Amino acid sequence: MGKTLFQKVWDLHTVRELPTGQTQLFVGLHLVHEVTSPQAFEALRVRGWKVAFPKRTFATVDHIVPTENRKRPFLDLMAENMMSALEKNCHEHEIPLWNLKDSNQGIVHVIGPELGLTQPGMTIACGDSHTSTHGAFGSIAFGIGTSQLRDVLATQCMAVAKPQVRRINIDGKLGSGVYPKDVILHIIGRLGVHGGVGYAYEYGGDVFDAMSMEGRLTVCNMSIEGGARVGYVNPDTTTAVYLEGREYAPNGEAFERARHWWDSIASGSDASYDDVVKIEGADIAPMVTWGINPGQVAGIDDSIP
Repeated sequence: MGKTLFQKVWDLHTVRELPTGQTQLFVGLHLVHEVTSPQAFEALRVRGWKVAFPKRTFATVDHIVPTENRKRPFLDLMAENMMSALEKNCHEHEIPLWNLKDSNQGIVHVIGPELGLTQPGMTIACGDSHTSTHGAFGSIAFGIGTSQLRDVLATQCMAVAKPQVRRINIDGKLGSGVYPKDVILHIIGRLGVHGGVGYAYEYGGDVFDAMSMEGRLTVCNMSIEGGARVGYVNPDTTTAVYLEGREYAPNGEAFERARHWWDSIASGSDASYDDVVKIEGADIAPMVTWGINPGQVAGIDDSIP
């Protein structure tokens, strides 16, 4: 049987199997922001450790940036302390930081794709649950906690249990007024907010083949709301067209070589999955959430329980 993209990328980044049964996984790209990183950097400082590969870590500020008055120091003392800590830590460890006045500053899960940092076949980690967003490019992207963030800074690796892979196949076409947000809400409504626990979700089929990168980002972003720590779409021409010419993407002949490799890591037509869910695009209606979690969702013509 052929391999899924997940299996290929996992194998390429496996350092060793740990006695715990977890995998020591190498992280190709590490993204940090001001909220979850201070404690991790402090843990390094207490132990006298340095960041192992500072050129593989990129920082931005986004979570606590004020909407209106950005004058420093911030009126919110906690926000100001977080900002100051990130600035100090990035300077000390020579990590690139896109601060408030930098043109590249923005939401951490947006600047990765926009700058071409996020690429197919990568392992990506960030101290935010919605890191699954980056899977839209055919990468395996994990939201991590402070202790794992510390580990990645110190070793560029993390200990993680290997999930199973569920293929969610949506064929046909979407109806009028149905968009990517409706697609992922339909999936969560069907499988539940805990349905993806222990799984990586691979999204495929006609609907995803036709979907824009922005749409794929929307779906992968909410994988975590369905319980899956990872969600991804196989790279294709849409992926390559989006990445070409971006600041950190390969260019010229290097881009063509990269594109050939990206194509090669996509899941094979004979790939084996732990579970397969099939959905018809025409069966997805515009969705409305009515409760306190994304699993409490109904089609616009359905009745609220």
